[in-house]
Amino acid sequence: MDDRDRPLYMISVAADLAGMHPQTLRVYESKGLVTPKRSGGNTRLYSQADIEQLELISQLTDEGINLAGVLRILDLEGRLEEREKRVERLEHRVRVITKRLHELEVRHRITAMVRYEPGGLRVLD
Repeated sequence: MDDRDRPLYMISVAADLAGMHPQTLRVYESKGLVTPKRSGGNTRLYSQADIEQLELISQLTDEGINLAGVLRILDLEGRLEEREKRVERLEHRVRVITKRLHELEVRHRITAMVRYEPGGLRVLD
């Protein structure tokens, strides 16, 4: 688990850090804008990532975007992040495959230059 995702803050502390009222955090949770973890006693625990998300929500609503629009933006950002991770994984696979292909091409060239004969190897020109 990334340190940013570690649940640390109870709702009152999270609200203070985000500059909001605790009831606002409850409303945002009910609308699916933020999903704090829960302790064994069912206490909401917010992570640094949750605080950053709350700050973004505040910024967007201050710009006049309603909560439905904010939810859509957050959804699109999540999808974009997943796609970027997928592209990174695919780029890594392409690098690995390209390296392996190069190794095979070199091996093929070497094999094509060498002939096995009864007296040993002979390098062809």
